[in-house]
Amino acid sequence: MDSIQFSIPIYALISLSTLFFLVAWLRRKPLPPGPMGWPIIGNMLMMDQLTHRGLARLAEKYGGILHLKMGFSHTIAVSSPEMAREILQVQDHIFANRPATIAITYLTYDRVDMAFADYGPFWRQMRKLSVMKLFSRKRAESWDSVRDEVDSMVKSTAVNSGSPVNLGELVFGLTHDIIYRAAFGSISHESKEEFISILQEYTKLFGAFNLADFIPWLGFIDPAGLNTRLPAARAALDRFIDKIIDDHLTKREKIGDQNADKDMVDEMLEFYSVEGKVNEAEILTRDNIKAIIMDVMFGGTETVASAIEWAMTELMHTPEALKRVQQELANVVGLERQVEEADLEKLTYFKCVIKETLRLHPPIPVALHKSSADTTVMGYHIPKGSRVMVNAYAINRDKNSWEDPNTFNPSRFLQNGAPDFRGSNYEFLPFGSGRRSCPGMQLGLYAMEMALVHLLHCFTWELPDGMKPSEIDMVDVFGLTAPKAIRLVAVPTPRLLCPLY
Repeated sequence: MDSIQFSIPIYALISLSTLFFLVAWLRRKPLPPGPMGWPIIGNMLMMDQLTHRGLARLAEKYGGILHLKMGFSHTIAVSSPEMAREILQVQDHIFANRPATIAITYLTYDRVDMAFADYGPFWRQMRKLSVMKLFSRKRAESWDSVRDEVDSMVKSTAVNSGSPVNLGELVFGLTHDIIYRAAFGSISHESKEEFISILQEYTKLFGAFNLADFIPWLGFIDPAGLNTRLPAARAALDRFIDKIIDDHLTKREKIGDQNADKDMVDEMLEFYSVEGKVNEAEILTRDNIKAIIMDVMFGGTETVASAIEWAMTELMHTPEALKRVQQELANVVGLERQVEEADLEKLTYFKCVIKETLRLHPPIPVALHKSSADTTVMGYHIPKGSRVMVNAYAINRDKNSWEDPNTFNPSRFLQNGAPDFRGSNYEFLPFGSGRRSCPGMQLGLYAMEMALVHLLHCFTWELPDGMKPSEIDMVDVFGLTAPKAIRLVAVPTPRLLCPLY
């Protein structure tokens, strides 16, 4: 009898607990729709579909927001302007962090850079430094590096007049030289080659698959050899940039601050402290400087180069647009001189070409965010720590926002009320929006405009070996950016009546 009396409250407690959890489960908000996953691994067999094109196809089936379970991690893909506005504006404070893999965390010195640091006082300080110092329009040295390197590109192209030119390699070399010079103030060919090799290894490591990112207790499985490659890559960067920092410190001791030209390292050394702590305002350590330099190099080299190459590709693929933009240059600037910076604002159709290129080929096709708390988006539950992929590629081609969204048509931006790319029109997001929008947009856009306008104004371009515009390969390759799979090759002929060099 005693045992029965004792069991009654136990059974009652179990029943109430079960009822409580059942009610909580029934009242919980559902996750966004998405494909069913397997136990433990979830949707990891769909990893090859986590590209801008793959996510766009999934969005056609599941809608503008979908959920994938990658191992123990939640992934949310956003592919519509309405959902992007919710993430990047309405709840920007919750989605202001960036997800970081084990490799990225290690290679950015435990995320003491700006690209991957969590939103907070340190990040705001880094953002302020970047906007006010490194990428400011007042910082003439960066803009001078663009003009000087574009002039060098025009000269080298003129020398190869009449012969096929690999435009992809040409513009990648241009943007690398611009950013390298703006960052380091040096144009040593030997140093550049060494740094390019470091960048290439970092690029591979950033994109390498690591099972431990999704199922931590399987970290001992290392098919890509990351356990040895990661320390070697960071050591190579340490050797390279430590020498540059030491050289700059020596130069500062010798000449002091006599209004000499300053590169980005000089600007950051004004906030440098050997004993500084990364969360201390107005203080940078060596690790900060090295990590931020990597941000600048990654953010300003391949992104701008890819955009320039795609602009030339789309124009040569659409001859009527190429003819129109070159006729505008002839009418506004003339053929007796080269384009000057003051001419850019008068080139209305050229500006439309830039916008249409960025719409079809955003510099970063998929922007990554991370939720810092549990939240609800359009009635769907988004767990804390979810990886959020904002698919700018799909958003910029949204059929409800754009007529003939997959067609290259610069004239669409001549219409009244056409969207702008500054971040307030969520159907057009080439540079992101909100707190994590691109801080180097001004410098990158200027480099793209100056390079493209000189290539179009100084030269006529023909496809090699009788190739037709319709035969140009238009396939891209997904990565940090989405560059052409096959480089664009074309034959330049001088177009101006004045000497090019």
